[in-house]
Amino acid sequence: MKIAVVGLGLIGGSFCKAIKAYTNHTCLGVGRDLNSKSVQMALHADAIDQAIIPEELGQADLSIICLHPQGIIDFILANQQYFRPGSIVIDAGGVKESIVSAVEDVLRKRGVIFIGCHPMAGREFSGFAYSLPDLYKGASMILTPTEDVPEQARKTVEQLARDLKFGRIVYTTPKEHDKTIAFTSQLAHVVSSAYIKSPTMKNEGGFSAGSFKDLTRVAKLNEDMWTELFLMNQDALLYEVDTIIGSLQEYRDALASRDETRLHDLLRDGRILKEWSLQHSIQE
Repeated sequence: MKIAVVGLGLIGGSFCKAIKAYTNHTCLGVGRDLNSKSVQMALHADAIDQAIIPEELGQADLSIICLHPQGIIDFILANQQYFRPGSIVIDAGGVKESIVSAVEDVLRKRGVIFIGCHPMAGREFSGFAYSLPDLYKGASMILTPTEDVPEQARKTVEQLARDLKFGRIVYTTPKEHDKTIAFTSQLAHVVSSAYIKSPTMKNEGGFSAGSFKDLTRVAKLNEDMWTELFLMNQDALLYEVDTIIGSLQEYRDALASRDETRLHDLLRDGRILKEWSLQHSIQE
């Protein structure tokens, strides 16, 4: 089939490269314009078969929209008339409720099927230059189809994900996706960004090892995109931020009062939860 990829940055570029590396599908690239840097890089790298403009999206059997969250909504609404009736549109956004609610009905009225998706993969870098054909190898692809999505469309998207080497397909609702991703991803970025702001940071040279690197890795983020993601998932993220503030307060109180037993118990409880998490992941 013909697959159009809108947005040729890290995520979109990696989709293009994976499509070319692992399938026989035709890959169409959609950038800001036919002469944009990302389009020309994709053509030069043979990551796409052809560059097209939005008005030519009718060629595609399936379109993957790889833009920032609000950009996904804006692009689909602005170009809704160009998607071919009967075709499938998926996105790669990190939130689902806001996107699905904004575009699904609009596309359905035009006979176009929308399935919200979230590839759980990325890097600390952005742009086509950092895209990889194996970025999705072993990663989870989260799908949030609503009840109105035909089973065949779900199967088509699932098979494409498997062809692109995703290791796991997870089905959930847009609401449950956003609730869970607030904890597994968004809170981690908040904590990393806040942690690195300690005045002691200037002394870390020669004192840092794996724990420092692990905790600060995602502080190197795209603030434009993550601001959108956080605000689009405000309620779920606020719950997680409030929860971790409460937990940190427990540690602080135990430390301030030199309550050795309480501090020991808090650390033990955290270890047990981590061990449970590791075992749960192995069993899955």
